[in-house]
Amino acid sequence: MANEEAAVLAAVGPRLRALRTRRGVTLAQLAETTGVSVSTLSRLESGGRRPTLELLLPLARAHQVPLDELVGAPATGDPRVHPRPIVRHGITFLPLTRRPGGLQAFKQILPPHTPAEPEQQVHEGFEWLYVLSGRVRLLLAEHDLLLTPGEVAEFDTRVPHAVANPDPQPAELLTLFGPQGERLHVRARPTAR
Repeated sequence: MANEEAAVLAAVGPRLRALRTRRGVTLAQLAETTGVSVSTLSRLESGGRRPTLELLLPLARAHQVPLDELVGAPATGDPRVHPRPIVRHGITFLPLTRRPGGLQAFKQILPPHTPAEPEQQVHEGFEWLYVLSGRVRLLLAEHDLLLTPGEVAEFDTRVPHAVANPDPQPAELLTLFGPQGERLHVRARPTAR
């Protein structure tokens, strides 16, 4: 058992170096992103420093990979995601991805007339949404769009935006939230006035 653990720990450094170089990131850039010093990162990659959870968590976040990928954990054999509903402001979010960071997928269920007075917000990243059922109102800066089943919208979330259900029945949508630069290229058509 001790030999297995030693082998897993010894493989972390080369895995970290390969991941960093594959992404074209320098040690200095990674240090700036993670808050871990260049010398510590260098020693981790060369095997001169034992990986700890405190060091691996910011690296997994920076590389947008699960912690399991950094340490080479064996596969669990079950790829299914078991979503636990999250309810925010009456809207139900079902997470469809397990991976921390990177692209996140959700099924959203908007109750009737939710929210009554949508307030536009901004944040970093990109959002992509696909209407599964019902109708969805998308406020995007000065645009007021009504999306129906099968319609898709994609936008930079630094643009003021809000999503609402204007109808008396629930609406369901598939949503992908991604960090800056990860986006799908589709557009929604504006509703006729």
